[in-house]
Amino acid sequence: MGECRQRNDSLSNNETDEISVLCHKVNGVDAGKDIELHSRPEVARTGEVADADTGGTGGWFHRVRALVCCRKRSDDNDDGDGEQDKVQKVMVSVDEKKPSCPGLGLLYSLLAAVFFSVAALLVKKIDDMHAIQISAIRCFFQMLFVMPAMIYHKIGFIGPRDMRIYLFLRGFLGANAMILLYYAILQMPLADATVIMFSNPVFTALLAWIFLKERCTIWDVVFTVFTLTGVILIARPPFLFGARVSGIEGEYTNHIKGTVAALAGAVGAACTMVLLRKMGKSVHYYLSVWYYAVVGLIECLVVLLILDDWTMPECGWDRWTLMAIGMLGIAGQTFLTKALQIEKAGPVALMRTMDVVLAFILQFLFLNRKPTWWSLGGALCVTVSTSGVAVRKWFSTRRQS
Repeated sequence: MGECRQRNDSLSNNETDEISVLCHKVNGVDAGKDIELHSRPEVARTGEVADADTGGTGGWFHRVRALVCCRKRSDDNDDGDGEQDKVQKVMVSVDEKKPSCPGLGLLYSLLAAVFFSVAALLVKKIDDMHAIQISAIRCFFQMLFVMPAMIYHKIGFIGPRDMRIYLFLRGFLGANAMILLYYAILQMPLADATVIMFSNPVFTALLAWIFLKERCTIWDVVFTVFTLTGVILIARPPFLFGARVSGIEGEYTNHIKGTVAALAGAVGAACTMVLLRKMGKSVHYYLSVWYYAVVGLIECLVVLLILDDWTMPECGWDRWTLMAIGMLGIAGQTFLTKALQIEKAGPVALMRTMDVVLAFILQFLFLNRKPTWWSLGGALCVTVSTSGVAVRKWFSTRRQS
């Protein structure tokens, strides 16, 4: 920060001096307006006490702190010869907070995509275990990891009174989306389930238009049509593609169940995003994750008790796999949150398309399954639509700023 000082002992009581503080834009943000400061001679000097009897008519001392520059302007010359005003500019150094690495946010989003994809692969590798039980174990480990962070940051475990209903819905819908995703992965090819689940940004735009009154353009409708087209290409319903459908993993009935579950999970994830937008920054991220873990764990345990379908893993490898799924899920959420904190949402959403690419690669390498042309066509439609939503939001935000 810079300082401009003016000291004049020769001013009379009727004379004033004028200082203009010019504040300019820093990083495209208006830092303020021009401020005119008028100093009076009766202000006492720094370190001196004004005489109460004389009114403190000694000299004056004024200090101004400005962001960019300070300009001292005097209407009358000290010598009174009518010369032009003397202008003094003092340049001030501005501390600009630049990220240590320009691509760090994109790297975080890429790491999040890797962790989420590996977690989905591990879910696919587990045998004879219900998706609800896998979700319960992930919620349990997520709760264990989030609790110390909340205690360290002194965050309450309940949240603001007016936000508790939104936090509960966020946890309930988010947990259901996770359960449906894991169920879809177990019932259909990994890449197909990932592609359908990845369509949630399109549904987020539509739900935000309905509930948050956000603007919906013709492009949102086009992207929605593309997404639904991609889902149809992946599902390949018999009334469009006939009774004999090639490239299906297992029975076709399970494939349709997985498609419906993945699509419902995408809608649930979109509802979660709308709720997070509704809450905004009034709720800490850890509190949102805490509700997600606690509500999800309670929901999973209740359903498992009703279904009486709780089974312990038979071998140590499955137990370590379940622990890895929980930790990978937490790591993915952490890196995704960090990416959104230092990078705009548009580039992060575009980088998240790597989820689809990684799903096809992991499916080919570890599950020995080649994608069909129908799956690739559906993945292309969904990826184009979600990327279009991200790019449109990105450019819209840049125009507004």
